Amino acid sequence: MQEQRTYRYYDLIMAAFVTVLLCSNLIGVHKVSSVNLPFIGEYIFGTGVLFFPLSYLFGDILTEVYGYGRSRRIIWTGMACQVLAAVTYWAVEALPAAPFWHNQQAYHTILSAAPRITLASLMAYFCGEFTNSVVLSKMKYGQKGAKGAAQAWRFIASTIVGELVDSVIFMSIGFFGVLSLADLVRTIVTLWLAKVVYEIIALPFSMPFANWVKKVEGVDQIDDPQHTRYNPFVAILQDSEPQGQSQN
Repeated sequence: MQEQRTYRYYDLIMAAFVTVLLCSNLIGVHKVSSVNLPFIGEYIFGTGVLFFPLSYLFGDILTEVYGYGRSRRIIWTGMACQVLAAVTYWAVEALPAAPFWHNQQAYHTILSAAPRITLASLMAYFCGEFTNSVVLSKMKYGQKGAKGAAQAWRFIASTIVGELVDSVIFMSIGFFGVLSLADLVRTIVTLWLAKVVYEIIALPFSMPFANWVKKVEGVDQIDDPQHTRYNPFVAILQDSEPQGQSQN
């Protein structure tokens, strides 16, 4: 059996990815903010939109550096941590409060979430992140791992597709029948565009960081679609070690 290679920064990036997910879910549906923008006026948004796109940045970096197989492991790890967090919040809230405890409503306001919103969040994350990773992986293969403008385009294009899937699923499951169809579509488009712009603005950070990780790790994985199992439900512990191209 081939020995599995270890990497210096893989676990650290995974920890950052999961932390962003948990923080985004904790704050995202509980506070709505507004800012006045030039030429636009008042812009109202859920504060989660400031942080959740970071998960797509980390997803791009993970797939770009380590390949789809290892990115898939982290996506499933993020899914499991979100489920655990949701169950933990529900279980703690269900416990009876002590007679002197008067902050139960505050706890409920901050940490509780409607089952419909929780389901919407999990489904949107699952479908959006896997879509993002698959698109980037296949584009990198088609571009033969090119850097520069080609690398920037695959980062942007994968986010365009992945965030569109995420926004459509989250808003449709969470708010269909609550918002009018026109408001639902408008909100989906607004969220999607905001996340894509976020990705574009972050390129001066995400691309150099990905290339730096490639250099220090000595890996630049290009997934061959003929030998890569893109099914997200494949037993991840049976994945073979990816054969990356070393960066010197």
